[in-house]
Amino acid sequence: MIVPANPAPLSRYPPISMKNGELALIDQIRATFAHRPTPTIPLGIGDDCAILRPPPGHELLVTTDFTLEGRHFRRDLHPAASVGHRCLARGLSDLAAMGATPLAAFLSLALPAGLPTTAKGRRWIASFLEGLHTLAQSAKVTLAGGDTSQSPSDHILADIILIGTAPTGTALRRSTARPGDHIHVTGQLGGSAAELQTLLTGKRIHPTQTSPHFYPTPRLKQGLHLRSQKLATACIDLSDGLSTDLTHLCESSRVRAEIEAAALPIHPKATFNLAVNGGEDYELLFTAAPATRIPKQIAGVPITRVGTIHRASRARPQITVLNPDGTTHPLKAGGWEHFKA
Repeated sequence: MIVPANPAPLSRYPPISMKNGELALIDQIRATFAHRPTPTIPLGIGDDCAILRPPPGHELLVTTDFTLEGRHFRRDLHPAASVGHRCLARGLSDLAAMGATPLAAFLSLALPAGLPTTAKGRRWIASFLEGLHTLAQSAKVTLAGGDTSQSPSDHILADIILIGTAPTGTALRRSTARPGDHIHVTGQLGGSAAELQTLLTGKRIHPTQTSPHFYPTPRLKQGLHLRSQKLATACIDLSDGLSTDLTHLCESSRVRAEIEAAALPIHPKATFNLAVNGGEDYELLFTAAPATRIPKQIAGVPITRVGTIHRASRARPQITVLNPDGTTHPLKAGGWEHFKA
């Protein structure tokens, strides 16, 4: 059985009583994410709508992500606290890619009919909320509302909406890379996919808070620094794998890219293939002008230059890999894509 290392005692977030059905679940969520009015969120959970008030001169950035049992997690492989953490981390990583400051989150949660009726199920729900709440506190984001429902199947379904802010006109985008720009990534690549690969072989894992698959760290501080210091010309988060996400950036910016294989910061547990195609690293890939001095670290996270942006050419692949021996080969989008045969 996979359990989180040093889990917070569930007495902090006591399992809900289902005597009153959905209302008890809502009360549990409200108690877990208690919020006092602030200038930016004068009204959170408890009314028909939340009220948000972004700082003057800022615009809102909005993203949404599913977390679906059987697609994004398995109850027999992922601790509930990890599922809650990952549910929120997906949206926070999108905000990080645009240099946004998190403002509010909205959680919609559909549970199988039998889950809240057993002690084991209630513990799962409490641990899920604990994992989400712990990351929310770290990221300083408020759960301001959402919805609850009975799932139409035996699967748990969750959707998270994240809202962030950035000074008007300053948000980082994936469509603004320029020929000659250098390509950089934060952290290490392939660690999440390597851990998942191990899980799927049936090997037992004891995840810690630094396990890249179970508890990824959205690079909010790094994205904010890139935007506020005007270091990046374009940025995207690595959720579907470098090969796929860099393809998105190249298509949006109408450029091509060359990656240096030897420069990739591959996680010690990973291979080259997992580093470029694995996905769920939630690192940032960004471009910067050649004259821009990029620090070796931002908020303690290493920054590595991995390639260069070039002018698009019909005669050249959209992404090529430069091998250590000087040869090159094309890199097709090989990361995750829904509905792909």
